[in-house]
Amino acid sequence: MLNDIIHSNIGWFHFVTAVVAMITGTVVLLNAKGTDFHKRIGYVYVLAMVLLNLSSFFIVNFGGFSIFHGFAIISLVSIAGGMLPTIKKKPNWFAYHFYFMNWSVVGLYCAFWAEVGTRFVGNMQQFWWMVALATGITAGIGNIVINKQAKKLNLK
Repeated sequence: MLNDIIHSNIGWFHFVTAVVAMITGTVVLLNAKGTDFHKRIGYVYVLAMVLLNLSSFFIVNFGGFSIFHGFAIISLVSIAGGMLPTIKKKPNWFAYHFYFMNWSVVGLYCAFWAEVGTRFVGNMQQFWWMVALATGITAGIGNIVINKQAKKLNLK
């Protein structure tokens, strides 16, 4: 299965957009907010995430639509939830943008663990346990980083 994904054009496209999204998402997450640099890198992140999620619908595992496709929909909603406030600029827009986009990055890291588990762990019992553990740790670390930045920005 791994060879099929890696050797297909859509698999490579999905992989490259995932790497771009992980790098730019990390940069945005860890740098100052609202700067021109933040905006430029942020738009690259958003584009990579949209393309990543859309490409996921052309990858079929487990016989068709799977939980991973459901998470791709949630991810697209998260990106929209982070970008629409920046366009509309209604009261408290920055808080919505901040939380949706930061949790989008954390969700991307969690998806990384699911991808690793799907591709490299043969025993499904080990797969779910390992993915759940890695996802929980990732979400916990993400929560700490997001809350620390939220306090700095007076959002908490």
